Amino acid sequence: MHEMLISTLPLDDILVCYHDDQDNCHCRKPLPGMLVDAAQKWSISLSESFMIGDRWRDIEAGSNAGCSTLFIEYGYREQKPKLPPDMIVLSLLEAAKWILKQIK
Repeated sequence: MHEMLISTLPLDDILVCYHDDQDNCHCRKPLPGMLVDAAQKWSISLSESFMIGDRWRDIEAGSNAGCSTLFIEYGYREQKPKLPPDMIVLSLLEAAKWILKQIK
């Protein structure tokens, strides 16, 4: 999957946490470690960044890192984000359009 993404999209990096919750690592969402590491590596301002996700862990990790958050509502039968996202959308395209309006 990563190879396909890198060959298709102009991505600089892909970061993955392979730990379980029991490992108590700093990179396992909803902890913000992976976002903080990426921000340091790529000189990214997290307060000016957007975290888009379709799971509660994504939204809480983004909030914990200080990002604006967008929740893609796919109707999964699982826990919803405890922290309210900045925006709820129905697709990645809708998320991208919302972000573009925010940065103008």
